[in-house]
Amino acid sequence: MRIDILTVMPEMIEPFVGCSILKRAQDKGLAEIHIHNLRDYTTSRHRKVDDYPFGGEAGMVMQIQPIYDCITKLTSERHYDEIIFTTPDGEKFDQPMANQLSLLDNIIILCGHYKGVDWRVREHLITREISVGDYVLTGGELPAAVIADAVVRIIPGVIGDEQSALSDSFQDNLLAPPVYSRPAEFNGWKVPDILLSGHEAKIAQWRYDMALQRTRELRPDLLGDSE
Repeated sequence: MRIDILTVMPEMIEPFVGCSILKRAQDKGLAEIHIHNLRDYTTSRHRKVDDYPFGGEAGMVMQIQPIYDCITKLTSERHYDEIIFTTPDGEKFDQPMANQLSLLDNIIILCGHYKGVDWRVREHLITREISVGDYVLTGGELPAAVIADAVVRIIPGVIGDEQSALSDSFQDNLLAPPVYSRPAEFNGWKVPDILLSGHEAKIAQWRYDMALQRTRELRPDLLGDSE
């Protein structure tokens, strides 16, 4: 899988994609992540990528020219399944969407900044708009990192134990059950006996029951009409 991230502040995201799971995926050849500085595509002598909005509103707007030129160059080299714009008013990002995106070959993620991007970018160049939550961040770099991490980590082979990713919260619309490790008793606090029993079927049932209980208590909205 290849992810191209378009940004005016590459220094915000470069360290993130160069470590941990994302680095492992790239080292294994399972993912490519390329970061493009939009300032390299502007025709401005001063590497300017923003300007005042028409109509006099406060703030600055990302200009269409550098974005258009960058996307045009990339799409001339390969087909992209999605060209994503990170924005608070996009579709809410969730695990099913991450699963879907992980099956694609090539995606572009455009990081918003300033007051936003020239609307013509969204009208003519973007295929999907995604939000990571109902709040506003300084820029789209953090959402792009969130999307890249959530998508890449579930590509087969990225995580050593693939079952680990499949049992994460939200994979089956349930929160994850409690997990424990050694020692079995610490400070008088004990691991549930069932987890020490070695009885796989009973342990699996306990995990499901606990996941369902936690979801009912903390995120009943995930269950919808299933109960």
